[in-house]
Amino acid sequence: MGAGDWTWNDAWIFVSAVIAERLERDRALHAALPMTGATLADLLAAADFLHHSVPAREDLEESIRRLAGAGLITVEDDTFDVAAAGEQLWRTRPFSGLSSAVMTLQAQLNRTARPGWADWTLDEQAYHAAVREYSLRLADGK
Repeated sequence: MGAGDWTWNDAWIFVSAVIAERLERDRALHAALPMTGATLADLLAAADFLHHSVPAREDLEESIRRLAGAGLITVEDDTFDVAAAGEQLWRTRPFSGLSSAVMTLQAQLNRTARPGWADWTLDEQAYHAAVREYSLRLADGK
């Protein structure tokens, strides 16, 4: 049973991770490359696509800790993957389209899972490097 402790930011970051991972998976498949998971810049791009803003480092770090601690995403070598429990949550959500996916997912999270806590930190320099990488992608139109 869920505890109702998930925030809108948690849901936003989770949906962003789903989108980023799927885009990376499609890119790797089309280029016949190994799938490596989404980068932090990929996650920021998806978050900006969804909400027209880039999450602050502290907010992102907190949500990633909660989501990873709940077993919904994994972070390894600075790549993000949706874990099996996260895939199940995504597949069983009420379909609402992307425009309301974050709110739908927050409600789904609050019904089905409890936030966890993973020992993960987002280095200030790594965050700013990912923001720069994402900004360069925007400038290049990628």
